[in-house]
Amino acid sequence: MSRNFSDTGSRKEHVKITSESKPGFLERLSETSGGMLMGLVTFLLSFYLLFTNEGRALRTAKSLDEGLSLVIPLDSIHSVSQQNEGRLVHLAGALSTSKPLFDPSYGLSIQAVKLKRTVEMYQWVEYEDSTEYEENGEIKKETKYSYNTEWKSEVVNSRNFDREIGHKNPSAMAVESFTAVSPNVHVGSFVLSKGLVDKIDDFKQLSLSHLEDPHADVTRGGDYFYHSENPRRPEVGDLRVSFFYAGLSGDDPHLGSADQVTVIARQRGDQLVPYHTKSGDVLQILYPGALSVEEVFQKEHESNTMKTWVLRGAGWLAMFVGISLMTRIFYTLVDWFPVVRDLVNIGLKAFAFCVASSLSLLTISIGWLFYRPLWALLIGLLSVVPIVVAKSRVPPKKQQ
Repeated sequence: MSRNFSDTGSRKEHVKITSESKPGFLERLSETSGGMLMGLVTFLLSFYLLFTNEGRALRTAKSLDEGLSLVIPLDSIHSVSQQNEGRLVHLAGALSTSKPLFDPSYGLSIQAVKLKRTVEMYQWVEYEDSTEYEENGEIKKETKYSYNTEWKSEVVNSRNFDREIGHKNPSAMAVESFTAVSPNVHVGSFVLSKGLVDKIDDFKQLSLSHLEDPHADVTRGGDYFYHSENPRRPEVGDLRVSFFYAGLSGDDPHLGSADQVTVIARQRGDQLVPYHTKSGDVLQILYPGALSVEEVFQKEHESNTMKTWVLRGAGWLAMFVGISLMTRIFYTLVDWFPVVRDLVNIGLKAFAFCVASSLSLLTISIGWLFYRPLWALLIGLLSVVPIVVAKSRVPPKKQQ
């Protein structure tokens, strides 16, 4: 392997060219065999994904229907009724917490469910853009490396750069990011479970305009605290700190009134905990704002439908990729003949598309078989359509 380095005159950019001999037939055949094995694994996993996704979707839908038929809207969130013990309840109200969350390092406090401190460091970042081409019977790869300084919340390891000299980053940050969570979160007289608190994740950036600089070596600029001698012209290793909050749980003169949430969960004393349905799912639902029972379950059904179609698409794609990898060997066998190679490539892609579509629909119909037999039969019939269409395009053999 030979290397040729050329500099553009700037320390922030350089080009490297590597070359290697063109792989022979047996070498490419060996690589294709490894791809076939990976394709087989992907192909089999796609069946598992498609089948289990249908069971999950139908189970979730049944659980939501069960919850809608059993849920009890509470008349008041400020009193706990023993009549609703163990039952699925619906309530809406303002969030409240017993104590504010603090960050003493920056003299900041807020009455909220969560407070997140995000620390970013000014660092070198490497970008690469590669192109491959053939020259004198060799495959050459030309890679253009460029470097830029940016604010990053994770440490960028400059040891992995193609050229670390002049682009070296510190190995750690002097200040760490963290998220503080209030230990007790209430809606009226009810305490939210950890699972419900985890759903409060609509973070908003906290304005720092009303705060003073916490230390002599820290400067406030906009909504950031800078650990820098000159925030307008930062140097590598400088830090900036910002804050985000979720679930405002008290009236704030700068942020407004407490956030409203809607909760559907099981009442256990004064706690709101997960509700286990007969279908085997768990219901503990939280949405921002005040929503009716019907609106909540409609949103949950829409979310279930969206997730189902996303996983169906992922399952079909995994099957298509698996079939393409398993049939790649036919492309390799004719790779030396450009015209034939292109025709075979188009044919293999069409074959993978048709087979993946048919098998995906068939797998989905089997997943529905034990839940909705009539729909399963209809989808099963649709699964043969791609194959019928493909066969109809094949010209009949000439009669002898």
